[in-house]
Amino acid sequence: MKNTLDKVCEILIKNNMKISVAESLTGGMVSERFINYSGISKVFMEGIVAYSNESKINRLNVKDETLKKYGAVSEETAKEMAIGVSKNFNTEVSISTTGVAGPDGGTDKKPVGLVYICIYLNGEYFVEKFNFSGNRSEIRNKTTDKVFEKLIYVLENNL
Repeated sequence: MKNTLDKVCEILIKNNMKISVAESLTGGMVSERFINYSGISKVFMEGIVAYSNESKINRLNVKDETLKKYGAVSEETAKEMAIGVSKNFNTEVSISTTGVAGPDGGTDKKPVGLVYICIYLNGEYFVEKFNFSGNRSEIRNKTTDKVFEKLIYVLENNL
């Protein structure tokens, strides 16, 4: 049985769909998994780790107003990150991740484990909120796993 990475990469390559990634919480883990797939260079354009708000603004065109109003960990920021990376690299598909990995940084409104993943596909975006448990490493790994699950779902249901 094929794993989620293999399925995603096969769909992207078969359909010649270029992909880009904007990561905050996952810090390059999503890109690293893609790079582990032989042949992905046909469609994987670039991955950006935009950890700071300044990087989100300057590299991904996230609006300063969005960050001030909703914060870096929000549906709105995840959406703007995914749209920004897709437009910057002219890709049909993009992914963004943002969240609170902990152990510090959580609040009552945005607790440790709060994560937003956005999949952007041909002008449409699909954002989902998750609340993962675990330590910093576990939250980042769960987020990365969920990216590929969500990407398969979005590709299979929207192509």
